[in-house]
Amino acid sequence: MSEKARKLFDALDLDGNGTLTRAEVITALRTRGPSLAAAGDLPFWGVTDADASSALFDAADQNGDAVLTPEEFASVVDRRFGWS
Repeated sequence: MSEKARKLFDALDLDGNGTLTRAEVITALRTRGPSLAAAGDLPFWGVTDADASSALFDAADQNGDAVLTPEEFASVVDRRFGWS
């Protein structure tokens, strides 16, 4: 897991429990996405609408349990954002 993926995961983990739900990803990208992009922690094109955020979640949820672990999250964002 890249350091950037870890930092982004932590920023999106709104309840701090070490996993991400679909609602957390959608809410966090909508509310925190612009400031994360401005700080260089998220590509500007990664700040998306709810449908795109939901699609990112689906791509990362490898085991279909509706919860993202840091490893599941990193496997997608590191590749998609060119961080690996």
